[in-house]
Amino acid sequence: MDHAGSRGGKMKLKRLPSMKEKKHYLTFRIHSDVPIVFEGMKGAALNSILNWMGEKGFSLSNVKIIRNLWDERRQEGWLSCTPKTVDDVKMSLALIHQIGDARVIFQVLRVSGTIKSGKEKIEQIKL
Repeated sequence: MDHAGSRGGKMKLKRLPSMKEKKHYLTFRIHSDVPIVFEGMKGAALNSILNWMGEKGFSLSNVKIIRNLWDERRQEGWLSCTPKTVDDVKMSLALIHQIGDARVIFQVLRVSGTIKSGKEKIEQIKL
């Protein structure tokens, strides 16, 4: 008998909430004289994290740069990582001084547990 029911496909198993990996979200801003495109920022950030933490640390940090939250006009973006690796990720971003030919400074604005609370905190800062 097929356990997937009448759909005929494979049954997809979901993780229990207790098994899901927790995430923290970092909001950052790039200070530069020229605008930085998403692909350049992403490459520099991931390369710096890999160099600072090594391959094992990089894989354990589960870093994800969130494309649809990148604001090219304000040069602000979001990334997620595991709570244990937040300090190492912040340090590796601080080590980035150049993207392409542009001199840059990465500034971590906020660390939050959810995107929603992070956006609220950022709005409070801007007021």
